[in-house]
Amino acid sequence: MSSAPQSALDGEIGSLGFPEHLRAVLDWHFDDSTGSPFWLRKKATLDFDPRTDITSVDDLRRFPDVSGELTRVRVDELIPAGSRGRPYGVYESGGTTGPPKRIVESDSRARSLPWVNSVLSGHGFPDGAHWLHIGPSGPHIVGRSMRALAEMRGGICFTVDFDPRWVKRLIAQGRRDEADAYVQHVLDQAELIAADQQVGVLFITPPVLEALCVRPALYDLLKGRLGGLIWSGTSISPTTLRLVEEEYFPGIPVVGLYGNSLMGIAPQLPREAYPDRRCVFRTHQPQSVVQVIDPETGVRTEVGERGRVLVHLLSQDLFLPNVAERDSVVRVGTPEGGFGDDVADIRPFTPAGTTVIEGVY
Repeated sequence: MSSAPQSALDGEIGSLGFPEHLRAVLDWHFDDSTGSPFWLRKKATLDFDPRTDITSVDDLRRFPDVSGELTRVRVDELIPAGSRGRPYGVYESGGTTGPPKRIVESDSRARSLPWVNSVLSGHGFPDGAHWLHIGPSGPHIVGRSMRALAEMRGGICFTVDFDPRWVKRLIAQGRRDEADAYVQHVLDQAELIAADQQVGVLFITPPVLEALCVRPALYDLLKGRLGGLIWSGTSISPTTLRLVEEEYFPGIPVVGLYGNSLMGIAPQLPREAYPDRRCVFRTHQPQSVVQVIDPETGVRTEVGERGRVLVHLLSQDLFLPNVAERDSVVRVGTPEGGFGDDVADIRPFTPAGTTVIEGVY
């Protein structure tokens, strides 16, 4: 097996400042010896030279949004030539607004997990606890990430898988009773684990969490054992979050994780840092940069204003600039020394005339 060429990106993500990281990403993906077939073909269609003309975050918006092509492009075309010999996995987006997008991933995203882990430590998550992940595994990447985080903290991760696309289909077809029955089927499996295993951290989506809280047997098994709870996937209302924090699971850290297959994980920062204790999320820069833009004009919103999420994924495994995501958020601000936006109050972006079904994830 041949070894991959060395790159400035081979070091730990975050070891480079943003200008240096951006330069290394562009050099990697647009050099004939290291780039992917997908981007090397795209280079010929661009009216600029990525390696000399792109020098800032705003410059990345000169690229076309190619995320729609990820629903059908062969994954072999996405793997950089410089990464041959590395094991790659294939993961998919949720498919909320259409066919799922496929991405390739070796280890670039895994390098950001120690930072996510440090954020969880800042919230007071316990070490050595076993985790229960109630959520999708493959083809979504979140299952792999939760297992890795549990292992980093000295625990074992139990999993209860579910298919969020099936639930969305049931809801879209008006089969709500079947969707509710499916959620109970998921919780049946979680109850079998909780009955015999010492679960200390729970990962769960808000709709399934609501169903868990009103299921006495399972709730009673978990309420005195958990040392941390992570919610992620769909949006959560302030009322539901307050009930979870103050009534159902008081006294333990309750933390949201925002993210998706394209942008990666954006953990919730400690709420004490914000006067209104709102849930604020931050991506791992410089690998993943988010900007909040006006969906009509494309202009970056002011702090405190709502807009659409624009993602720039800048990793060694995959380059995806200028991706308009399916989320609407409030721009909180730009972290000191950062280039992207911290965001809050996440909800689905719903253009006029469209319907978005969140389902259970």
